[in-house]
Amino acid sequence: MALFQLERASSCPVEESWRRLTDWPRHAAVVPLTRVTVRTPPPTGEGTVFVARSGVGPVAFDDPMEVVTWRPPLDGSAGRCRLVKRGRFVTGWAEIEVRPVTGGGSRVRWREDLNVRWLPRFLDRPLGWAGRWMFGRAVEGLLRPGAA
Repeated sequence: MALFQLERASSCPVEESWRRLTDWPRHAAVVPLTRVTVRTPPPTGEGTVFVARSGVGPVAFDDPMEVVTWRPPLDGSAGRCRLVKRGRFVTGWAEIEVRPVTGGGSRVRWREDLNVRWLPRFLDRPLGWAGRWMFGRAVEGLLRPGAA
């Protein structure tokens, strides 16, 4: 299992950063070869289930996730969301926290515990590096100015 964390600053207010990061289908626009399907009716909250399908043709897998904690930012406060990965191939959890920054903008912290079944333990560290890089790029893409 690979535990990693990343942080990014955004010029967006905390509520806007939260909206961008928790609009699950938008993740497909910043994660290559992935599409996201939400399986539960809106609005998002605890119990929301969505699936990220990554890959091409027969070399693809589903990464089903469930929102188990949902605390959106209110009146400029911090927001926190926790997802549990419930797949056959990928398991673990992710936490997204968005905090306001003095003077405007927000700070995002993404923590993830990623487990890929059948992957030997000696590959945990490279998996963590790859996860930090991939999710870092995804967060940056979701928060990029002009990305609605």
